[in-house]
Amino acid sequence: MILEQLAKEFKIRQSQVDSTVALIDDGNTIPFIARYRKEATGGLSDVTLRELDERLTYLRNLEVRKEEVVRLIDEQGALTPELRDEILKAQVLQRVEDLYKPFKKKKSTRASKAREKGLEPLAWIIWEMEAEAGTPADAAQPFINAEKGVMTAEEALAGAVDILAEVVADDPEFNADAREKTMRSGLIVSEAVNTEESTVYDMYYEYSEAIAKIPDHRVLAINRGESEKKLKVRVKAPAESICAMLRHAVIVNEKSIYLELMDSMVEDAYKRLMAPSIEREMRNMLTERAEREAVKVFAKNTEKLLMTPPVRDARVLSIDPGFRTGCKVTMLDETGKLLAYTAIYPTEPRRDIAGARKTVDSLIEKHGANVIVIGNGTASRETETFVAEYLKESGRDIPYTIVSEAGASVYSASKVASEEYPDLDVTTRGAMSIGKRLQDPLAELVKIEPRHIGVGQYQHDLSQSLLDGALANVVEDCVNRVGVDLNTASPSLLKYIAGISGPIAKNIVTYREANGKFKKRTELKKVAKLGEKTFNQCAGFMRIADGADPLDATAVHPESYGAADLVLKKLGIDKSEIRRGGFQGIETRISEVYPVTGKDGETVKSIERSIGLMAEEIGIGVMTLTDIIGEIGKPGRDPRESMPPVVFRNDVLSFEDLKVDMELTGTVRNVVDFGAFVDIGVKNDGLVHISQMSDKFIKHPMDVVGVGDTVKVKILSIDHDRHKISLTMKL
Repeated sequence: MILEQLAKEFKIRQSQVDSTVALIDDGNTIPFIARYRKEATGGLSDVTLRELDERLTYLRNLEVRKEEVVRLIDEQGALTPELRDEILKAQVLQRVEDLYKPFKKKKSTRASKAREKGLEPLAWIIWEMEAEAGTPADAAQPFINAEKGVMTAEEALAGAVDILAEVVADDPEFNADAREKTMRSGLIVSEAVNTEESTVYDMYYEYSEAIAKIPDHRVLAINRGESEKKLKVRVKAPAESICAMLRHAVIVNEKSIYLELMDSMVEDAYKRLMAPSIEREMRNMLTERAEREAVKVFAKNTEKLLMTPPVRDARVLSIDPGFRTGCKVTMLDETGKLLAYTAIYPTEPRRDIAGARKTVDSLIEKHGANVIVIGNGTASRETETFVAEYLKESGRDIPYTIVSEAGASVYSASKVASEEYPDLDVTTRGAMSIGKRLQDPLAELVKIEPRHIGVGQYQHDLSQSLLDGALANVVEDCVNRVGVDLNTASPSLLKYIAGISGPIAKNIVTYREANGKFKKRTELKKVAKLGEKTFNQCAGFMRIADGADPLDATAVHPESYGAADLVLKKLGIDKSEIRRGGFQGIETRISEVYPVTGKDGETVKSIERSIGLMAEEIGIGVMTLTDIIGEIGKPGRDPRESMPPVVFRNDVLSFEDLKVDMELTGTVRNVVDFGAFVDIGVKNDGLVHISQMSDKFIKHPMDVVGVGDTVKVKILSIDHDRHKISLTMKL
């Protein structure tokens, strides 16, 4: 049942779902399944596999809850075949809980107290609405009972109405209808706690928006304003419409003597019992939806940042800007090794420009720096101005760039940093981290808790477990997509490899330090606690550049070495070609060895069909063979090569240099629901609103841009007082 539903929802073949779920249930990781079980999954991407895994978990939990609810109701002797069927066919957890609500044990309520007083029979007399003569008080007389605390007819009627109000409020169909009406026609309304106080939430001081249309970023903004006690927020539901719906459902006789009681009961059932619950549900639903989307945005931004191409052969002069304590400077060689560190004071209050130039010039001259990197934190633009002027006056042809230093201070004071560089202070570690983010962003950023990388919206307001889980998945996918050098990777990087835990990552490094470099992948089996199953999950993502077997430097899994050797043999390619950078003409060679003939007998060019013939002869899947061929042609290809390159600069703008209609090239630093923030070379990033990204309709800014993209923009407006810049990409 669940597997059929997944196939329908994901619009994929049943066989793909069956195989994927079997692989997941067998303990295989998503990166391993995505890369090395393509035949089984039909080539599903890691993104789709994770979504399928999450949905599978939800549906299984739903089934568990259904069974539990059926059991709980059955234990009360209240389970009917019809109710059982309704519960079992429920598609969402909310429906299950609605059906269970009437049977859920409650704390003492007005209705439960009325039942204890023996008023339930009176409640059902009123509910039937049959009497058209006499008065409700006459009907209530038999239920007056001093011993039970019912002293008057009015008290009896009030208790009976309380019972009916709870019956209506607990009805699953009424709740579903009221919820749907609130969702369709309700409003989120916010107002100021103190109208005299000006805050960043000014626009929400007298604000309302349809629940069905309010965008996620506004939900999060209103929530934050409420949590900071600047806003009062409520749901304005279509109460009259809902009460009319309830009245139409329960009023069966307009001439009944109980009509007025039933009218007041309906209003009480909705306003006292249903409305507060539905309001909480609406707020929770909006918050959960907004958080899920914000986490997706954060995850996609983080992925783009992690997949920023490394700058190879960079000898980096790295500067962590500051004012009072100066700018920390480190000099790193091509491998990230620290060559020198010091401090300069080109900014206020000391403003020692001459001394700073002398120090920078000496470091460049002595260590051959070919790139300067500046962190984007406090004093970044002032430091950038100093660097740009220094380069212009010194005549040195050295580019510089700005990198995000989000999380650098967290990392530099962390246990990981102190273990890596025990003899350095936190400020020097921070400056090193900024430089290393240029040399290998992925290897450096994995040392930081993903939430501290800081490329999203309202990340500190989100469910941290949801955020951490999603970001850990992103980091894991990125690391496994790129692969790691087994002989240089840090524990921070290794722990994200499929199947590798933190302790095993440390064990790998411990083994490497004790025994020297790994010569072959199979040596991993000698690492403490790294068994056969873990080896199977991780081995393909580990690279050994100069190992005993050239295939160890590729993404070919050890389980496929036999097939890879057969491919090389049949194509007449020496294995040493892999070590020399790959056999460039491999597709041509395949076409020659496995020619494809057309209907007329002539040879036709069809690499796909040639690979198909080869796969059939060797006895492996076409997708697996295609991956093997790709690795022989270009071993260990880094997928980051296809990402936008780092933008370097040689000059700097000031805010005063900007003019409306000026066209500039910038780098996207962050993407949020309502637009993208673009670094155009001044202190503040400019905002390209979603409406200014394209002449065509777009659902989300990420449909057009991503973090790290280079974009051409034009200035629409400049707010000199608030230092805000509005940009357009519609040139």
